[in-house]
Order: sequence, then structure tokens, then C-alpha cells
Amino acid sequence: MREVTRRCGKALLVGLFAVLWGCGVYTPYGAQTAGAKTFSVDYFTPIAPLAGPEVGQQFTEALKDLIQRQSTLRWVADGGDIQYSGRIVGYDVSTSAVAGGQEVASQNRLTMQVQVQYVHVMEQDLAFERTFSRFADFPATSDLFDVEQELVEEINEQLTQEVFNASLGNW
Repeated sequence: MREVTRRCGKALLVGLFAVLWGCGVYTPYGAQTAGAKTFSVDYFTPIAPLAGPEVGQQFTEALKDLIQRQSTLRWVADGGDIQYSGRIVGYDVSTSAVAGGQEVASQNRLTMQVQVQYVHVMEQDLAFERTFSRFADFPATSDLFDVEQELVEEINEQLTQEVFNASLGNW
């Protein structure tokens, strides 16, 4: 019985390796790099009136970190095989829910929009310019300044994953 289990385990391992080996230029995380080895991310300038400079820096760093974690691409300061640039074009707070029977907000929503230019030097037909938008809700009883850091981190997590999926996920 042990011998059969060992043989099955080896066969499964060899089969899995063969499938992964023959799947083209993908990273272990499923990123399709199309032969690229490096990437660069320019600072995402906030042009939305309510967005401070730290919002652009946080998004830029979050995108770099995600790509490094979910691909085998190596970060370079400038001129990577894959290049990301853009700006924060929206950063707004609005009411998302009203308390029942009252005209008082119970939930507020921070919405962030990022315009992204994606360039793949080796596969120029993969390039795009697109705007991504995500939001996070917070209680109306909370002051934005008290919860802004948490909200921006949550939104950045969603936005960067969406940018990654659109550019390297090839969905």
C-alpha cells in the first residue's frame, strides 16, 4: 500500500511540474509577464482637490508592493519592461446610507479614482489607459481624519489588485 501511495505521489508531482512547465510565461502567482523581467511605477500624482500628497505616495507604494509579492518581476526605479504611471483623479466623501425615517446620514463613503497608464515594452498591444474606482464606507459619527488612514489602505488594497488583474492577470 505504501508503494502505491508513493508512486501516485511521484506521478502527481511529475504531472504538476509538466503542466506548470508548459504553460507559457507565467509566474507562480498566475501573472502573465510575456517575457518581461522588470517593472517601474511612477509617482501617482493626486490632482483631486481633497487628496493630499500622501495619498499618491501610499497608492504608488501599495502598487509596487503588490506587484513584487504577486509576480517574479523585479522593481527598477525607471524604465522597466512594464511601466505604470497615472494620477489620483477622484477622492470624494459622500453619504452612502441614511438612518431609517430620518434625514441624517448613518454611513459615509470615501471614493478614490485612479487613472492608470500601463505600458508593456515587449508587447505593446497590451498597453492601456483606464480609470479604476473603489470605495470604503465608514460611520457618519466618525470624523474622516480619524479613519482616513484605514480607509485609504483598504481602498488601495482593492485598487491595486484590480490594476494587477487588468495588467498582469490577463483576465
